[in-house]
Formats: sequence, C-alpha cells, structure tokens
Amino acid sequence: MQIFPRKLNLLPLVLGAAVFIAGGAVTFVVWYYFSPKNLQVGYAPDQPVPYSHRLHAGELGLDCRYCHANVERSYEAMVPPTQTCMGCHNIVRTDSARLEPVRQSWQTNQPVAWVRVHKLPDHVFFDHSVHLAASVGCVTCHGRIDQMDVVRQEQPLSMAWCLDCHRDPGPNLRPPAEITSMQWEPDEAWTAQVDARVAALNPPIHCSGCHR
Repeated sequence: MQIFPRKLNLLPLVLGAAVFIAGGAVTFVVWYYFSPKNLQVGYAPDQPVPYSHRLHAGELGLDCRYCHANVERSYEAMVPPTQTCMGCHNIVRTDSARLEPVRQSWQTNQPVAWVRVHKLPDHVFFDHSVHLAASVGCVTCHGRIDQMDVVRQEQPLSMAWCLDCHRDPGPNLRPPAEITSMQWEPDEAWTAQVDARVAALNPPIHCSGCHR
C-alpha cells in the first residue's frame, strides 16, 4: 500500500527550483540595493557648524585649497583647522550664534567635531595629491560643491566606479590651472591634447594600485 501520492515525487524538484529562484532574487537585491550607489550616495550628515560651500566656494569664490591646504601634497585633503576659519571670522560675523562652536574651539584649543562625509574603507589607499597631479578635478569625485549648502556624497566611490575612471581617465582630466574650478568645460584645444596626457598617465588597474 502506497502512503504518499506519486505527485509528491516532484516536491524535491519544486523545492530546488524555489530555492534557486529565491536565492537569485536575494542575491540581486543585496548586490544592487546594498551597493555604495544606494547606501552612500546622498549621504549628507549634520555638522556642528552649518558651513555652506554654496556661500564660501560659490558666492565668495574661495579656492578649495584655501581650506583644504594639504590636498596637493598629501594623501588627505585635510579638514581645515579652526585657525583657518578664524582667519576670516576673527573680523567677519564675530557675533554670529552659528559660529559659537568655532569661537569655543579657538578659545579652548579643541578642534571642531566635524563629521566626515567621504570615507573609504580602511583597506583602500587613496592619494589626493597623486590625483591632482594627474589633473583630475575636484568636481569629478565631489560634485558641484559650490552649489551645496550641506555637503553630500555625489559619487559611490566604489571599486567599480574608480576602475571606470582608471580605464578611461580622459573625461575627468583638465588643465592643471583648472583643478579646483567648478565651472570649467573642455574646449577644442584641451580635447586635442587629452589623449597624449592619458597615454602619459597609465593609471593602475591591478589590485596593488589601491590595496596595499
């Protein structure tokens, strides 16, 4: 006497197909929605002082290197110290309530607790000075900072995104004098010489280029 009906013989096949489809769906969801493009792009934390890049870099025209002074000679761009802020605000808006944390920092010699926006994993090595020396503009990675009241992450900064640039850096290169310019657009003169500059760079695409 047969206890179970014959159609149950298909149960392992049905379960196997269901696990395969569900596994594929979960893998896709994790791969796509848990990527830096979705988890990191748009990150704009609140800062202890409401510093507006739209005002300082946009309307006032401050060069990026005024505050991020190490960017051309160090792997880090450097968060500006309180001394840099007070270079202006010692005489500008000296009674602003929003600048009280800066004045307190100046008086106590304790740094302002700025929240880092662009952060790479510890196993990744990125050198700002090398990229600027190669004529990669600030806007390539950071976007139109001069239009941001609150700084946000514009690009995923993922390995795939970095490799896309290393394989084809031409669109991200510009004349050295225009490195920090937010409005610069390539002209015919630059387009004519960019291929030669790309050939001279030969950016690494092997693992040890960024993982050391």
